Amino acid sequence: MYKFKATPFILTSFMSLSFQVSSAQVEKPNIIFILADDMGVGDAGCYGQTKIKTPNIDALAKSGIQFMQHYSGSTVSAPSRCSLLTGKHTGHSAIRGNKGEESALGQFDLSLPESEVTIAEILQQKGYATFCVGKWGLGGPQTQGSPCNQGFDDFFGYLSQGAAHRYYPEFLYENDKKVPTNGVYSHYLIIQKGLEYIEKNADKPFFGYFAVTPPHADLDIPDLGQYDKQFPEKPHINNSKKGYKTQLQPKAAYAAMVSEVDKNVGQIVTLLKEKGILENTILIFSSDNGVHSVGGNDPEFFDSNGPFRGYKRDLYEGGVRTPFIVSWPAQIKTPFYSYHVSTFWDFLPTVCDIVGVELPKGIDGISYLPELLQNSKKQKKYDYIYYEFYEQGGKQSILRKDGWKIVRLQVSNPSQTYEELYNIYHDPSESANVIKQYPKIAGRLRKALDRQRTENPNFNFNNKNQNEN
Repeated sequence: MYKFKATPFILTSFMSLSFQVSSAQVEKPNIIFILADDMGVGDAGCYGQTKIKTPNIDALAKSGIQFMQHYSGSTVSAPSRCSLLTGKHTGHSAIRGNKGEESALGQFDLSLPESEVTIAEILQQKGYATFCVGKWGLGGPQTQGSPCNQGFDDFFGYLSQGAAHRYYPEFLYENDKKVPTNGVYSHYLIIQKGLEYIEKNADKPFFGYFAVTPPHADLDIPDLGQYDKQFPEKPHINNSKKGYKTQLQPKAAYAAMVSEVDKNVGQIVTLLKEKGILENTILIFSSDNGVHSVGGNDPEFFDSNGPFRGYKRDLYEGGVRTPFIVSWPAQIKTPFYSYHVSTFWDFLPTVCDIVGVELPKGIDGISYLPELLQNSKKQKKYDYIYYEFYEQGGKQSILRKDGWKIVRLQVSNPSQTYEELYNIYHDPSESANVIKQYPKIAGRLRKALDRQRTENPNFNFNNKNQNEN
């Protein structure tokens, strides 16, 4: 069972903490962020999973810090990745949904504007080599949103989210150029290239962003391994070219994909050890949002969202809570569970603290470096955590430091808009809507919610044609 503990926020601030690691303590650390796709908060053994084996992720947690109250950037892919890379929540970020745009080269995701400053650009200017492998989802080739124009020296993988649903595409992209896959399972190629980039940059500080595609549907993997015929299965049958492909053993496929990502974590750690650079490498593991429930996947069977309500595309806790593990042998000597409330948009200010860089303007995140260094007294925290989401009628939510949370639904249909109120410290599963019992608390949260967002010309609640991926 997911290891959940209800604890309140302690301090409040929207400002990032300047708490830098001195150069005397450590030279520029390498930074690797491994981002699984649609993996649930309860899908790793260290978070209570019993049916899926994740020994390498579990070992990472035992050697570092396991965050128990971490929030993704959004409840779907593109805005979550935008939040991670730019340090802004969805009320302020440039990309707030999975919205596409046509170009001469095809259909791609909306481009991250040139004006946005990514953590890759910041580290590149600080002398880091930077690379990304896997799923990008923030702009097509030869656009301002291409990873090549957003601070990455090297990229290999999918530029388009839609293409990333298929694990046997005709081609992937290396930087802005198509590279044939020759019928090889795409994830194998992506991991191989990521390991090559580590080899290439092992003698210099580097930032490696492993935005891997499993266990996102399609539920498709060449070898079901230890899970073959191990679970009671309901085959997913699809005879259409659209939608997620047929999978006769969807539970086994999902489990095998999670374990494949776990194996990749082990491969990365082994390579870092071989190169003698593990000690001074910050290695982070997380997932971009809550678990998916498509393509035959059965998150209830695996208890993928732990005690939380909802899945991907929900603003209930199960849609935005994610696993989050940080290993940094040079600085984290004593492993521990952290109940600090943290978010994807904290990654950029944290890294800026570590390498000693001034924050760009307009950042929403708070550095969690003090928490990494076990200086909890100096760790600043949030008053509120805010989300907005444009699919399924439009949704907003805001979580306050004392656990009170309001969820606003059907925002795009004003005559049908309604709200729900929960206290997640007393009711983590959000099973009891108490908005009628606590109207004053709901009123204060409502006012706070309405203050959190700025207008974005590409995303508004009056547009009911937001794309879904």
